Amino acid sequence: MFTGIIDHSGLFKGYRLGKKGMAIDAPSLASRLNIGESLAVNGVCLSLIKKEKSTLFFNLSQETLNRTNLGSLRQEERLNLELSLTLSSPLSGHLVTGHIDATGKILKIIKKRDGERITFSFPSELRPYFVIKGSVAVNGVSLTIAHLGPSSFDVELIPITLKNSNLGNLIRGNMVNIECDIIGKYVYNWINKDRQQEKNRI
Repeated sequence: MFTGIIDHSGLFKGYRLGKKGMAIDAPSLASRLNIGESLAVNGVCLSLIKKEKSTLFFNLSQETLNRTNLGSLRQEERLNLELSLTLSSPLSGHLVTGHIDATGKILKIIKKRDGERITFSFPSELRPYFVIKGSVAVNGVSLTIAHLGPSSFDVELIPITLKNSNLGNLIRGNMVNIECDIIGKYVYNWINKDRQQEKNRI
């Protein structure tokens, strides 16, 4: 479990065994992470399998390659990294599982004096899980939805978010990982489960 507050970054150093694994240079946290522990990489929960000095190694499943942007990284690309949540950690963002629902694309970036406003696309089947002023994780960053359409949403990014994450390095057309709010998904599923049971009784 994570919070979506990014305080570390790393550089993509390449794939291994085709694309069955990846290496990341992360000198700021390599010494804090043990083999087998979890790390959110662009919002994707991965388990550390090996480390050499400041380089971390992870396996990539086919499901991860299919559902996230980790299969299309460029050499030296900056990645958002977050250590897993502990019981003593402040929950400054929202509960993020590291299980990506889908990828989206940047449709528009508007530069502002105090940050940026970015429009992201998403698959229309995810629409029930989004609400205005609700939470969403984009590349692992906890954000608040400012505007919501049938298959896109806008967020306002403040300078510290642009500085501490890779969202400030992205351009129009770039692919991002999207994770819907886990609480919203549970609530929606529970409500519709009750409705379906009611229909079956009728």
